[in-house]
Formats: sequence, structure tokens, C-alpha cells
Amino acid sequence: MDFEPLSPHNTTVVLVDYAVGFANLLRSHELREHIANVVGLAQVAKLYGSGLVVTNGEASKPSGPLYPELLEVIGDHPVIERSTAFNSFLDPAFAEAVRATGRRKLLVGGIATDGCVLQTVLGALREGYEPYVVVDATASLSREAHDAAVQRMAMAGVVPVTWWSVAAEFQLDPRFADAPYRTQLMTAYQPAMTMAGRTFFAGVNQGSRNR
Repeated sequence: MDFEPLSPHNTTVVLVDYAVGFANLLRSHELREHIANVVGLAQVAKLYGSGLVVTNGEASKPSGPLYPELLEVIGDHPVIERSTAFNSFLDPAFAEAVRATGRRKLLVGGIATDGCVLQTVLGALREGYEPYVVVDATASLSREAHDAAVQRMAMAGVVPVTWWSVAAEFQLDPRFADAPYRTQLMTAYQPAMTMAGRTFFAGVNQGSRNR
């Protein structure tokens, strides 16, 4: 196992098939939280400057275009439209986009865990990459399907991670020691943690006034 830390200079975030037509079919995760996690992962890539590859099926199909919330974050970043199913590496444009990032570690999130994500991750292994599956930014039609796919990937040597843990690991890069990015991400996508921090500092301030 490679213990080199994940960092923006060695990692590419791969976003697979976050199409609006799939969203209401998901049952493994609550939809609002799922979308927040997806957008948070995309923001991690944009803020820290890691590699980023985004792909979707043909927008003319019933699955449709990407989540509007995701499109807002990635802006004019290219979206690779695939005609091939499941394993994204079978699409030459996708495979070339990943190669062009020059990074061997891939953080893969998408829909569905037991479909395009699973097959793309296995495809990455066959191509010699070191894939990680972002389990809380990945979803499927049932929790059972999601968990079984994650287990299969883990048994193949793929490491499960969460988007927030990735943000923390990227922040450890010395270039970002004083960057406010993780605080920005927490404020936008981790409301419970943000409120906990506010409660703590309110208590500290109250204690200071009572001295």
C-alpha cells in the first residue's frame, strides 16, 4: 500500500455521471446531503488546484445534464460526454483527460456506486492508477447496492475515503498551511461542525467576560 499523502499535486478528482435524471432514484443517501457532498468534493478540487476530470453520459438521453449545483462550481471546466457505458476508461477522450493531468492517484465519486463508479474504478486499476472511492459523494439505488460495491472495490485494493477527510489531507500540504479553504468548506457544507465551532467560541468569549 502506498502511504504517500493525498495532495493536490499527485491527485485527480474524477466526477462520474452526476446526472439530474438519476438523482431522484437514489436511496442509499439522503438527496440534499448527497448533493452537498458532491459539490463539496468539486470545491475541494477547485480550491486546492488538484486535477479534475468530469464526465457524463450524453445529455440528450433521459439521464440529462449534470446537477446544476455542480455545474455552478465547475464553471467552464470541460465535461466529457461519453457514449460508452459503465467503465469510463473505455472512452478515449476520458482516458486521455485523466492521463493529461499527470497524476496517478484518482479520487472517484459518482453515480451509481454499483454501476459506472465501480466499473470506472476497476478500469483505473487495470490502467495502473491508484484509485480511491469517495463513499459519501457516491450513491446508488439502495444502501445494500452501495455497500456491496464499496466492499468489492475495497477487496480489490481501492481505499474508501470521504470528501471532508480529503479536504483535511489536502490542507496538510505545506503550500496551504495558512489557506482558509477548509474553513470555507466547513462553513458552506458542514453546518453541524460550523455550529459546534460557534458554540465553543461563544463559550470562550462568555468565560472571558466573566473573569
